[in-house]
Amino acid sequence: MEKINKRSDCPISYSLDIFGDKWSLLVIRDMLFRGKFSFNEFKTSEEKMATNILADRLAKLESEQLIFKEASPKNKSKFIYQLTQKGLDLMPVLISMIQWGDKYNPDTTPTPKKIIKAYKWDPQLLITAYQKSLAAVWE
Repeated sequence: MEKINKRSDCPISYSLDIFGDKWSLLVIRDMLFRGKFSFNEFKTSEEKMATNILADRLAKLESEQLIFKEASPKNKSKFIYQLTQKGLDLMPVLISMIQWGDKYNPDTTPTPKKIIKAYKWDPQLLITAYQKSLAAVWE
């Protein structure tokens, strides 16, 4: 996948060019908050993303250096995806989106209050939790 051509110098436009499609933030959500790291795990999300779209979004996120992939230590023919620091830096964006959606859509799944509380208390705590969940995948 080739790099995105930016439409303008606006930071919002740049951000949307990279992760503003319907699916990219859902992949990142699954990595951060649902402990998913493999293609097959992403396929099980309730949004039912088509496999060709999922493959495209993973490639796009990788080309933009939001994620990287490595061979799984358990099965060298499969890959594990991990967030880079650039990807982890989207955590406040997703937390804000969770809070906004929770406030304005009464039909949403209740927000995991411990995630919001942990983020407000210590954002690094969530990053550490993510890294621990990843470490468990590698064991």
